[in-house]
Amino acid sequence: MRYRRGCRGWQLAALAFILDRATKLWVTRRSAGGGPLECPAPGEIIPGLVACRPVRNTGMAFSLLSNHPWLLSAVTALALAGIAAWLIARPDEHPLTRAGFWLIVGGGLGNLADRLALGYVIDFIKLEFVRFAIFNVADIAVCVGAGLALIGLMGAERGKERRDGG
Repeated sequence: MRYRRGCRGWQLAALAFILDRATKLWVTRRSAGGGPLECPAPGEIIPGLVACRPVRNTGMAFSLLSNHPWLLSAVTALALAGIAAWLIARPDEHPLTRAGFWLIVGGGLGNLADRLALGYVIDFIKLEFVRFAIFNVADIAVCVGAGLALIGLMGAERGKERRDGG
């Protein structure tokens, strides 16, 4: 059974990528000399909840592998190519699984674009009510995508078990 409802997955990836790029462009202004990143209206976006605090992240999640930008770029590009190839080869996968993986592709491309163009990723969303890393829209897409993919994979497995009588 081939799923054809709603938008195509690449459109979801494109939306995640465009939202990431647009928010990073809106949030940051770099001086001609590569000066500090600035928010258009520095400070809290939602008082007490979310603030705009742009930073340069040279690593991956939680600044891991900060001194290896080309390795991160290469691994990211290979992983995204692998996920996209899998999605193209497996059009009958559960819709949540496909949506999740396409979100991962879109978010991954957003951060990869930063890494290739700037040598770092622009993070700017800071949660004020909890001690947590500063992140961006691409990170949100990757995390939400991973959650959806996991739910979809678990749902597909349960459906298979029911069909097989187990």
